Amino acid sequence: MLTDKQRKKIIADYLELGTYTATAKQNGVSHHTVKRIVMALPEITDKIQKKSEENTADIIAYMESKKEIVCEIIDKGLQSLNNPDKLADASPAQITTALGTLIDKFTSDKIIGHSDVSNNLIKVLKESIE
Repeated sequence: MLTDKQRKKIIADYLELGTYTATAKQNGVSHHTVKRIVMALPEITDKIQKKSEENTADIIAYMESKKEIVCEIIDKGLQSLNNPDKLADASPAQITTALGTLIDKFTSDKIIGHSDVSNNLIKVLKESIE
């Protein structure tokens, strides 16, 4: 049986760590115990949602600040993938994996939703095809 103090610590740790498993390890309980404690408090789910939204906004802001270098990395990666010598040395499985990843990322709503990144990616992919 957990004390009130232990339950409060579990909730605080969960808000900080964001996962049942990490919180469970830190507190020496099962992830089921953490989930049961968290789910029993509806106001906690609101806090979790707010923290998740704040984290997402922080990540998007950081990514936006790094978009030039990210686009350069993408350009270099695509050029490397299009290198005839590397393609000749690659196995069919490696080539299909790379193609599948490119297609998945290129067609994902997340990338298409960010016009600067997707426009640059579209440009690079078109140039690679031509």
